[in-house]
Amino acid sequence: MEYLKELKTKFESITASLREELGAIRSNRPTPKLVENIKVNYLEQNLTVKQLGGISIELPRDIVITPWDRSCLASVVKAIEAANLGVSVIGQGDSVRVKLPELTNERRNELTKIVKSTAEEMRIRMRMERDAINKKVNEEADEDVKFKAKKELQEMVDLFNKSTDSLVENKTKELSE
Repeated sequence: MEYLKELKTKFESITASLREELGAIRSNRPTPKLVENIKVNYLEQNLTVKQLGGISIELPRDIVITPWDRSCLASVVKAIEAANLGVSVIGQGDSVRVKLPELTNERRNELTKIVKSTAEEMRIRMRMERDAINKKVNEEADEDVKFKAKKELQEMVDLFNKSTDSLVENKTKELSE
C-alpha cells in the first residue's frame, strides 16, 4: 500500500506546517516562535531573528533577543516593529526586549478566528491530497482493492483531522488564558 505511505508523509508535512503556523500566532504566553522567523534586513541580506541571535523568555510576558553582533540591534528592532505583532519593542544596550501586552477579548476572538481558518485551510489541503490518491486508486481494476483502499484512506484522513482538531483546541485554550 504505497499510496498510504505517500499520503501519510504528505499529511505529516501538512500537520507540521499547521503546528508551525499556530505557534507563530500570538497568545498571552511568550514563545520564541513568535519572533524567530521574522525576516531582518541586515548587511543587505534577509536573515531571520534566530540566525542573528539568541532568543530567551522572561516571564510573565517578555521575549529577550540577544544578537550575536550588536550592530544588528537596530535592524532587529525595526523588523519586529514592522511585523505588526501588537507588541512593544525596546532596544536595550546589547539586547532587544519584546513586551507582550495583555490580549483584549476582541483580539482573542480575532485570533481564534484566524486559528480556525488556518486549520480549515490545512483540512482542505488534506482533502485535496486524499482526492489525488483516490484518483490513483480508482485506476486500479479490482473493486475489492478500491473499496479497501478508500476505507484506509478515510481512516487516515479521520486520524489527521483529529490531530488538527487537537492542535486547534490547544491553541484556542491557550488564547483564552
